Amino acid sequence: MEGWKTLQSGFANLNLGQSANKFTKGFQSSVQATKERLGQVSQDEITELPQEYKDLEARVDALRNAHLAMLKITKVYETEAYDYPVQIQESISELSNTIGTGFQHFAATNLKGTPLSPGAAPTRPPLETPHKTLPHALTRASHTASQLLISTPAGDSSKLGKALAMYAQANETISNARIHHDNAVQEGYLHPWQTTLSTSINVAMKARQAVRTSRLELDAAKQGLKTASPARQEQARLEVENAEDDLVQKTEVAITLMKTVLENPEPLKNLNELVKAQLVFFSTAAEALSGVQGEIEELSVAAEGEYRKSRDH
Repeated sequence: MEGWKTLQSGFANLNLGQSANKFTKGFQSSVQATKERLGQVSQDEITELPQEYKDLEARVDALRNAHLAMLKITKVYETEAYDYPVQIQESISELSNTIGTGFQHFAATNLKGTPLSPGAAPTRPPLETPHKTLPHALTRASHTASQLLISTPAGDSSKLGKALAMYAQANETISNARIHHDNAVQEGYLHPWQTTLSTSINVAMKARQAVRTSRLELDAAKQGLKTASPARQEQARLEVENAEDDLVQKTEVAITLMKTVLENPEPLKNLNELVKAQLVFFSTAAEALSGVQGEIEELSVAAEGEYRKSRDH
């Protein structure tokens, strides 16, 4: 038991010694950093880092800033309602009523005169949480506008009502494509893009911070050697040598990590996924709109012809 206590005491003293040494180094490097910031250290007293290291630092900074610049905008894809009109104050019940009204009109139009067995009366389909995107808002607005026109006396002949119904149908296709687009962007681009920033780039930045700390410790040790008493000269010289070895090691590690980050092909792959998702979405939207535009144009030409004919009489 006595031997165990002695061992424990030895470990405690060792840990205290390591902590004290770490604290001393931290204090000295902090003082060194303050002196440099205040211009109290001449440039030739600051250890010069390899040019390769400094070039890699600049490139990693550019890569990190490029990621941040893209994320500043593309993070909106994490929120579905990024393009939803802010002035719309729709409640869930209002959206549900719009959907229900559309179904009731469908039943009245298409099931008129159809014998229904008891209990088979048309009911509203189960309601899902309405999506809040601009295409969904356009779908609901054009559908509602169409129903308002068609539900009036002689409304079935309303060309504008029919055109709005076609527009609603096109926007429904666009709405579905929009949801697929956002999911694809999040999975293929946004999440891995953020992961690169928070992992490999962040690891390289931490390695650079370790180099900076080591360089400050070395320059602080050099200053200590200059002012060391004769009795402490050998110890101070040993501290400088150890600090030099530590800086060389940490610089080599940082260079390796920075090269790995810069050679990583993942960001290019992620950007390609963003472009692909946008291409699919806009192609789908163009196809949906072109599919109804010709029919709406025919209704427009017919309406204009009828209008001019009525004015001639």
